[in-house]
Amino acid sequence: MMIKDLARDQQGVTTGLDLRVTALSTPGAGVQVSDGSATIAGKVSPIQGHYNAYNIGLDTVPISATGGTPRSDMLILRVEDPEYEGTRVPGVDPIAFWQVVPNVSSSATTVPAGYSAIPLARIDIPASTATITNAMITDLRQVTNPRRERVLYPYYAQNPLVEISGTSETWKTFPNVTMANIAIPSWAATGKVVFTAGGIRLDDGNVFGGFRYMLGSIFEAAEWVSIDDNQGTPLRRLGALMMVDNINLKGVVGASLRGTTQPFRSRMRTRAANNGKIGVDGATSFTIDVEFTEGPL
Repeated sequence: MMIKDLARDQQGVTTGLDLRVTALSTPGAGVQVSDGSATIAGKVSPIQGHYNAYNIGLDTVPISATGGTPRSDMLILRVEDPEYEGTRVPGVDPIAFWQVVPNVSSSATTVPAGYSAIPLARIDIPASTATITNAMITDLRQVTNPRRERVLYPYYAQNPLVEISGTSETWKTFPNVTMANIAIPSWAATGKVVFTAGGIRLDDGNVFGGFRYMLGSIFEAAEWVSIDDNQGTPLRRLGALMMVDNINLKGVVGASLRGTTQPFRSRMRTRAANNGKIGVDGATSFTIDVEFTEGPL
């Protein structure tokens, strides 16, 4: 019951690196589970509480070959406490153990009802196959209580006025400064960014452009928002310009950012239909709101 309290009634692996399922170092008729720990909720009785389970080193779990039809199996970490279910003998039989649940749906993500268990991976095996590769493994792990870290960085632009104009369609670091240096946690699997600019100066004609951000030298936001101001030649300012983006820190590019500190820069461009100027001066400010969340890695 104390474990239940400390886990806040949640279950899953302890960190994003724990109990990761991969193919054998030489692919064969099984998979391997990395070291790590997990919290499993007892499902048999409302007074059962939770359990901690640990795996030290790599463990191998055999997977049966398929016949003439494909099959999906689910690898789970299960608890059978003989005080509540089953006939296992403590000190002789493992109370927490790997179990392969065969013939699950090819879209299954949860353990069978009534199991005191957490899902680790689904293995989608083609017909007439005995060798398991990483391409067949879908990670189903969830972190029990994922860490979160949110940081807020204000940036106040300075005089003198700087401007971009023209119709080049080319993205530029504008203004040409590093607005913040962002420390990316080594445990982060995803990030969310809310990037806002206030008081952008527009002048000398109808302005058409774009706005987004760049993190480091290799991650530029895929999405962007439009600066679309068909107001003619008078000097005016945009009240607020905002974009929201997700950062995947699990791919090749994202993984290289974890555990590093990266510069954050504003990026803008003018469009082919642009006739005016986009300006930043002492009346312009930027807000960088970033939240990192832990997840399976």
